[in-house]
Amino acid sequence: MSLLKVEELSVVFRQRGREDVRAVDGVSFSVAPGETVGLVGESGCGKSVTSLAVMGLLPRRGVLVEGSIAFDGTELLTLPADKLRTLRGRDMAIVFQDPMSSLNPVVPIGVQVTEVLVRHRGLSSGEARAEAAELLRRVGIPDPARRLREYPHQLSGGMRQRALIAAALACSPRLLIADEPTTALDVTIQAQILELLKGLVADTGTALVLITHDLGVVAGMCDTVHVMYSGRIVERASRHELFASPRHPYTAGLLASVPRLDRPRGERLEPIQGSPRDTLPWSRGCAFAPRCRNRVDECARAAPELHGGSHSLRCFNPIEAKAVNR
Repeated sequence: MSLLKVEELSVVFRQRGREDVRAVDGVSFSVAPGETVGLVGESGCGKSVTSLAVMGLLPRRGVLVEGSIAFDGTELLTLPADKLRTLRGRDMAIVFQDPMSSLNPVVPIGVQVTEVLVRHRGLSSGEARAEAAELLRRVGIPDPARRLREYPHQLSGGMRQRALIAAALACSPRLLIADEPTTALDVTIQAQILELLKGLVADTGTALVLITHDLGVVAGMCDTVHVMYSGRIVERASRHELFASPRHPYTAGLLASVPRLDRPRGERLEPIQGSPRDTLPWSRGCAFAPRCRNRVDECARAAPELHGGSHSLRCFNPIEAKAVNR
């Protein structure tokens, strides 16, 4: 049974005197306890806006959110603000991609971790501080008692990210959203952060939504992968099937642009032509058509629907399927 179920989610940003911007357009996915689901795509495809909509963190003015977001059977889009705040932090948590801008620079790390424990678990100040030190120790921060007294700028990038994860894990959330959790971290720290998240899912059965543009992270973490482009999901499959047999030209382009050790030395990468700004409105055709090597005339006349079973895609001229060894 799904813990989080998102159906036909749309997010439109409105500004007076300007054209509406549809950042998310009919996105649907679900996450079960103990499952890791990936949202993948280039910057601007709507991944982070989707996560903010799920957490109820989008502004109320100038933003239209439609569709359904159900957490354990509770509809979040119509939930009163006070009840949503109770869920957020206790049962649902998010790790943002930039810890330096997510942490308050003038408040010690200890205060930022303990406030979650006091607010949602009712611990006293002393109990919360002891629990916060244990949380920092669990995420691999050395000398946690001293780190609680320090400010974000006194910690390295990896430690700041671990502190954010500690705050997110303080109430043992049933759903964790990790939005680019390894951005701007060196490779060694990236691996440690990912192992920490993987262990969390394995040990506690937490449902994890991993938002990233790094397909290497997806290959090692996700059970199911949703590839997004221009606000819509264009391909959905299990991790193994997606990497073995990508069907959408955009997915294949993302994979072809990643360096691989099993390719001959000196072989050139094949980047996707153009930029994410080179799109068609979905109301006119396929948004990826201007950049697609497989485009046909129909791509500029109508928007393809997402079709298929366990391996779904949105394309009029997909790449031929390959046999997948399971």
